[in-house]
Amino acid sequence: MNKVVTPAVARPLGAEAIADKGWWLAHKWLLLRRGSQLGLLALFLLGPLAGVWIVKGNLASSLTLGALPLTDPLILAQSAAAGHLPYRSALIGAAIVLAFYLAVGGRLYCSWVCPVNLVTDAAAALRRRLGLKGGRVPPEATRRWLLAVVLVVSALTGTIAWEWVNPVTMLHRALVFGGGLAWGIVAAVFVYDLLVAPRGWCGHLCPVGAFYALLGRTAIVRVSANKRHACDDCMDCFTVCPEPQVIRPALKGEGQTHPLILAPACTSCGRCIDICSKDVFAMTTRFNRSES
Repeated sequence: MNKVVTPAVARPLGAEAIADKGWWLAHKWLLLRRGSQLGLLALFLLGPLAGVWIVKGNLASSLTLGALPLTDPLILAQSAAAGHLPYRSALIGAAIVLAFYLAVGGRLYCSWVCPVNLVTDAAAALRRRLGLKGGRVPPEATRRWLLAVVLVVSALTGTIAWEWVNPVTMLHRALVFGGGLAWGIVAAVFVYDLLVAPRGWCGHLCPVGAFYALLGRTAIVRVSANKRHACDDCMDCFTVCPEPQVIRPALKGEGQTHPLILAPACTSCGRCIDICSKDVFAMTTRFNRSES
């Protein structure tokens, strides 16, 4: 008599976390990030779409309540490379932004502010749902090379070169003015992450992410695998992390003894905290290296 073999059923991602912690705690950091991203996007769109000008401009350069200037330091760097003398307000705005991300965490911009993260997260979720595997992921250093290229091209052309194709700017422009080219660039990022390279744009190509990673080396906000002894190797954290290579040193003690994730590529998105049913991870500061 032949033995009947029942096919293994794929374990739903995060099912244990929802069962053990409840739906809210299994999605808390994700929901907080979405609130931050959508709230900031709404502030920028209120002016052109509803005539309520709380914030004027976009993430490249803005003025809040007619008094607080904020400027992307990468924009200022491109302007300087192009040979343009920045306005005093741009210098002040860049200094404020630079100080914030140096202290709090460079790649918090990528996971808590950048609206393109909504696009790449959607591509990653659809990729998992469709069961797509593999892909052609470029070397992680590619985005640093592209950052250098952006500055060189700005110097050669006398323009703020990245703004011609920046998906963040294009998404703002598409939402306000429409336009096929703007939506086309946003769609290209989605398709690239979905069909070509998993987490390819943010993790391997985006020069803005490379720039903010450079600012993240002194960041105070960190994720810690402070209960790593409880890890059951379910691998859910690696599946949802946009930069999974940052987890192993802290979780498995490879190359370090403490449980802090100190890699500047970490976006402090908190998804590893949400997805873990064993509460292995926690949001903390770089000064807390204890285990519990």
